[in-house]
Amino acid sequence: MVFSSIIFLFYFLPVFLLGYYAAGWRTGALLVGSVAFYVWGEGTYIVLLGALILLNYLAALGLDRLGAGVKRTALIATAVLVNFAVLGTFKYAGFLVHNLDTLLPGAPLPEVKLALPLGISFFTFQLVSYLVDVARGQVRAEKDLIKFAAYILMFPHLIAGPIVRYADIVEEMHADRRKSTHLGLGIQYFIVGLCQKVLVANTVSPLADFAFGATQLDGLSAWLGALAYTLQIYFDFCGYSNMAIGLAFMLGFTYPKNFNYPYSAVSITDFWRRWHISLSSWFRDYVYIPLGGNRGGLSATLRNLLIVFLLTGLWHGAAWSFVVWGLYHGAFLMAERFGLGRLLERLPKVIRHGYALLAIVIGWVIFRAADLPSAGHYLKAMFAPQTLWKGDVSVLVLLNAEVVVAMAIGAMLAFPTLPSLLARLNAPRADETIGVDETRAAHILPVIILMIGLILSIAHLANSSLNPFLYFRF
Repeated sequence: MVFSSIIFLFYFLPVFLLGYYAAGWRTGALLVGSVAFYVWGEGTYIVLLGALILLNYLAALGLDRLGAGVKRTALIATAVLVNFAVLGTFKYAGFLVHNLDTLLPGAPLPEVKLALPLGISFFTFQLVSYLVDVARGQVRAEKDLIKFAAYILMFPHLIAGPIVRYADIVEEMHADRRKSTHLGLGIQYFIVGLCQKVLVANTVSPLADFAFGATQLDGLSAWLGALAYTLQIYFDFCGYSNMAIGLAFMLGFTYPKNFNYPYSAVSITDFWRRWHISLSSWFRDYVYIPLGGNRGGLSATLRNLLIVFLLTGLWHGAAWSFVVWGLYHGAFLMAERFGLGRLLERLPKVIRHGYALLAIVIGWVIFRAADLPSAGHYLKAMFAPQTLWKGDVSVLVLLNAEVVVAMAIGAMLAFPTLPSLLARLNAPRADETIGVDETRAAHILPVIILMIGLILSIAHLANSSLNPFLYFRF
């Protein structure tokens, strides 16, 4: 069950919210609803998730009781290793066995195929951050197992993030959420995310799928496909994050912002401050800084950046294309730290935007391609002059009015254009006054836009096949 589905919008969510608001014990209602949500899509793996929750709950209590010493170090190390061992088994065992089979001569190794539990990368990182924060003394171990289970299983962020640290919501988890629910704000966030997912990401996805699935491609089609995927992955994941943030507001929680117009970045370093912020900050706080960060000189800083982005690539999937994508971004960050960043600062902002966008689009080609040879062929079609227009395979057959409008709207909304326009409507210049009618219109306009977007999204969902979120696979 995904947020952008008729079942969720008209059955699960209304029933759950009615029960949640009516319940005297909202933490229990949240846990029951979240278990039902997860079981709907991953019935068997709820046992695994329950076991991990119990293990980490007990480990954190042990960390709180033990003073500094060998036993405490052994406990945190063992608990973290168990979490990553589960993640590694499900996510990387097949990849590892396949590569060992390729490298080692002799009898072929048995193929390993394990179904990936939904959200395993996200809830593993949340469990590890909780343990480390307890070990560091940044948060006390949660003594209420129900509250801790509700935090991990909370359905808005369970499947595809954002990665919510317990320290961020511990006060809200213990507060009386009957007095802290922000229903109106949550509905606004949710509708924005739904429109991003359904009206932009879903609409442009056939263009990207067609281009990346073609065996031969002309340059124009390759560029259109790459741009379509650039919009698709942003509005798919940002849309999910906004829906999750909106749902959290409805439940009385405040989730961290996960995107800040990443395509308006002026460097790759700037891009990673704006893209999947909860993941970037997780790697910064739990990998980069513990490795030494930028405190050990330039060579150590470059090494730490390389390790972080190698792990970032692997986090997204067990394939060499993800590894190369992570190293590709790591190479840009190292170059910008080494001196390219200072050079970029001297250039006009429009050139820095162009540099960042070009690097980002090329990176998404590597990320989206089925494998590295496919990525190479795709990039060749994009940049080889002789393939600019061959007419072999063209995505122009898919360019109807709906797709063109979706790409145009996506290109506009990927930058902070609309907020600037709305801010201008709400804020008169110093030399002019604004009347009551104008003020009312400025506040009503966003509501009208949201209502139109909601109606169009529901109509689109009712008349099209379901498109699951891209980040479910990670």
